[in-house]
Amino acid sequence: MSRIAALFERLRGSNRKALVPFVTAGDPSREATVAVMHGLVAGGADIIELGVPFSDPMADGPVIQRSSERALARHVGTNDVFDFVREFRDSDDTTPVVLMGYLNPIEMRGVQRYAAEAYAAGVDGLLLVDLPPEEAGPLRAAFNEHQLDLISLAAPTTSPERLARLAEESQGYLYYVSFAGVTGATITDAADVASKAGALRAMARVPVLIGFGIKDAGSAAAMAPLADGIVVGSALVEHLSGASDPQDAHRRARAFLEPLRAAIDGLNWPPHTARVAS
Repeated sequence: MSRIAALFERLRGSNRKALVPFVTAGDPSREATVAVMHGLVAGGADIIELGVPFSDPMADGPVIQRSSERALARHVGTNDVFDFVREFRDSDDTTPVVLMGYLNPIEMRGVQRYAAEAYAAGVDGLLLVDLPPEEAGPLRAAFNEHQLDLISLAAPTTSPERLARLAEESQGYLYYVSFAGVTGATITDAADVASKAGALRAMARVPVLIGFGIKDAGSAAAMAPLADGIVVGSALVEHLSGASDPQDAHRRARAFLEPLRAAIDGLNWPPHTARVAS
């Protein structure tokens, strides 16, 4: 069983929601990246989404764009990302790590080589913002050969036909973008999120997580009942900005996440079981 599947099985068994933080590899510094990852686990993270720095992060708002630019200015590339994961695995072989980024670095390296190296480093899945589901088949096959899940994205603007396809082909978990926009903005229509995320959960073979617009304990508690977990990114990245010292970065990461963990664990959840393919 993969780390991701095992994690969600444990969460279902204890009727808990997943808390998934996003941070950019190489920011707030190269030296602090692994310390941040461990700080997030100490603060209650269930999965870590590690952003791969990219020069044109089209889905990201200004906070994560600047974070990516800072990492690129430090010459953080694919080898470094794998090294960060490998170092994290030296003392944590349980917490799933999902790389979040764009297709270009994978194509530049070669899909098979990238998949093999990612798996060897200890990566569990990839989430590629600019990969249309209609073109995902060959990459999914290559990733699956190396026991990597290809995480799918769905949005409020996704057509019913494409939603059905995403729900059927999804692996690991399905990331539901709460609004049409970029990271860092604010959720304005919780009822619409509830309706669409609920419909997606009814179709999906895997757990559904809500991301974009979650900033603090209050927004975490508001969104967590609508899905199987939540993703927090921009607010965390901003909170870590400037904490280049590993110990300070670890402390800040843990301190940011602990109130979100407490908020979503303090609520009572009705049991939910994802649909399983026959």
